Amino acid sequence: MSWGTDLWDQFENLDKHTQWGIDFLERYAKFVKERLEIEQTYAKQLRSLVKKYCPKRSKEDEPRFTSCLSFYSILNELNDYAGQREVVAEEMGHKVYGELMRYSQDLKGERKHHLQEGRKAQQSLDQCWKHMDNSKKKFERECKEAEKSQLIYERLDSDINATKSEVEKAKSQLYLRQHMAEESKNEYAAQLQNFNSEQWKHFNVAIPQIFKNLQDMDGRRTVKLGEMYQSFAEVEQRVIPIISKCLEGMVTAAKNVDERRDSGIVVESFKSGFEPPGDFPFEDFSQNIQRTGSDGTIGTPKTEGGKPDPKHAVSRTKNKLWLFGKKPKLPPSIPPPPPSLPRFLSGHFQPPKFSTERIANHLSKIRNAKSKIPSFRAVKRGAPTLEDLSHLPPEQRRKKLQQRIDELNKELQKEMDQRDALNKMKDVYEKNPQMGDPGSLQPKISETICNMEKLRSEIHKNESWLAEVEGKHGSRSERRASADVNHHAPHGRESPEGSYTDDHSQEHRSPPQPDPHEFDYEFDDDDPLPAIGHCKALYSFDGSNEGTLVMKENEVLYIIEEDKGDGWTRVRKQGGEEGYVPTSYVEISLEKNSKGS
Repeated sequence: MSWGTDLWDQFENLDKHTQWGIDFLERYAKFVKERLEIEQTYAKQLRSLVKKYCPKRSKEDEPRFTSCLSFYSILNELNDYAGQREVVAEEMGHKVYGELMRYSQDLKGERKHHLQEGRKAQQSLDQCWKHMDNSKKKFERECKEAEKSQLIYERLDSDINATKSEVEKAKSQLYLRQHMAEESKNEYAAQLQNFNSEQWKHFNVAIPQIFKNLQDMDGRRTVKLGEMYQSFAEVEQRVIPIISKCLEGMVTAAKNVDERRDSGIVVESFKSGFEPPGDFPFEDFSQNIQRTGSDGTIGTPKTEGGKPDPKHAVSRTKNKLWLFGKKPKLPPSIPPPPPSLPRFLSGHFQPPKFSTERIANHLSKIRNAKSKIPSFRAVKRGAPTLEDLSHLPPEQRRKKLQQRIDELNKELQKEMDQRDALNKMKDVYEKNPQMGDPGSLQPKISETICNMEKLRSEIHKNESWLAEVEGKHGSRSERRASADVNHHAPHGRESPEGSYTDDHSQEHRSPPQPDPHEFDYEFDDDDPLPAIGHCKALYSFDGSNEGTLVMKENEVLYIIEEDKGDGWTRVRKQGGEEGYVPTSYVEISLEKNSKGS
């Protein structure tokens, strides 16, 4: 079907249809725009939600429970999911909405051009029709005038009273009108032939071609809409695999929740290291009371049937001392009996062998142990923290001290590396005075050595505190039942939370200290160091000093030790020769797995 042949007379309707097609395309573009705005708002709200429930925390406040870690993993996956929604919105805006708006503008220009050509062809045909109509009317007038002149001539020619001059004049007028009518006839015939020709061309050539162009334009618009529908769906389809991975990550995070591990973390976090209080000794205050012979024994009060009194049992339960319960009141001191008093005398019973001083000492120890239990509310309110962490329970104190010692050892290692690098640079400057003044490095070296001494002092101090805690903890552990020991981790290993298990053979042994001279023999290693990258020489270097290496411009070397701040890099030639070259003389390329190590 062709618009040019089937719709040759529907110019106005085609004008309206093509305009409707462009309006529909722009309506779909508006739909896409509103959809991507929804995606952008959704992604923004998701990111705000993640930010709200994942606040910034310090390293010490980071949660360690699996339920918390899983929740934060879910938040991270949700943040990635929000990122995919942003990708959807961005691609919809670029590949669908933007493309539709550009295509709409092109369609409007093309439609306008085709319609203008159709109107021009119609105007040209109308102009030909006007010329033909004018010539037809003129021919009709001339014919009527000629007929009128003929009637006048015939009337005068038959009239006997008419003069010859009147007859001749009427005859000449008739000939003139007949001539003009003939010319009008010829002109009308020519205009009619021209109009018929133009009309044939208009309805068989011009209009079909214009309508065919409009039909092609409308067909392309329809195809474009189909492509945009597909692109709209493909944008969503491309992010489905990544969204599926995000959802799988959420499911994995949910499966990683472990109630046993969380319970263990609670134990590790709040374990004080104290032992539960022991039983209180019985104190007899009835030694001065006269008893009958049958009442000469001490025991629990009896009731009928030999059953214990429930009221008395409740009273004993209430008065039982717990670590976090009420502090018991010290019993009044009882004067010791004279040494000559017999064991049984007139019904009097000798006090138990536990003296009141021993009981008071026992209770004092319990109170002191309770006073050492940390009050977390007081810590939050800004209670002063002692340097030796003695305000913490033994187990927590041991963990904190071990963590502090590890951090100090890392800082000490950094200072030692810096000292060795400065000594190397100083040696190079002494052998090559033109490269720098060795004396300028002495203040920095002295400062580094001073920092090392301070760090060693801090490490020694913390190690002594740790040895004190582990010594007390070890003495307590020896008194524990063997069943409790089975719950500890293997000796010498570190628990997942960073605490160390009891090892009586190493409880007084401080952690190994880094050897301050461990870098003095690095040039004497028999085993070659592994290459961590390669470099290309930008300039030639003569390597005249000891320890340096000769290199030529554009020579490729292996890197076996990075620049530690002294301006020198240790390299190896392909022949196996090693040495130092200036870092500024080479272009370095490290391996990916070696960067940052």
